[in-house]
Amino acid sequence: MRFVGIDPSTKTGFVILDKHGELIDALEVTATGQDPGRMAEIIHETFANIEPGDIVAIEGFGFASQSGFLLGGIGWGIRIKLYEWGFDYIEVAPSALKKFAGAKGNAKKDELSVDIFKRWGFEHKSDNVRDAYVLAQIARAYHGLMDLTKFQQEVIDAIRNPAPKKGRKRVSA
Repeated sequence: MRFVGIDPSTKTGFVILDKHGELIDALEVTATGQDPGRMAEIIHETFANIEPGDIVAIEGFGFASQSGFLLGGIGWGIRIKLYEWGFDYIEVAPSALKKFAGAKGNAKKDELSVDIFKRWGFEHKSDNVRDAYVLAQIARAYHGLMDLTKFQQEVIDAIRNPAPKKGRKRVSA
């Protein structure tokens, strides 16, 4: 049983852990050239590392991103491929990822790296790979394979039972 964390981006973070949390692989998937070819290459390279039976957690969309259309294309491309290949996946909000690692939801990338190292002893130069590592740990936790702190359990509970989305109020003209 393998647990995969994916942080979709132009530099996609990708981590595989075994059921004990031992690192199998950690890489950053990149590509050169023009879009949409570059985006397709990132998606295909990501899937070259996924195996049947893998448990996948993927970071949700960050709505404050300056490059939203590009990242949305890569993020949706990976999600579509997961769907086509028959993978169920766990969607994790960026703030939930940070909380699970022990940081505040608005923590900066360098602050998060300290929390990740303190909690799991994992280091990597890429913040995308560090995020993917936390996502893989969340996938393990979601399947009951690790002891959790109170705040980590809150993250897993929120993923399992998301709060209902509030609908927009209609304004009549």
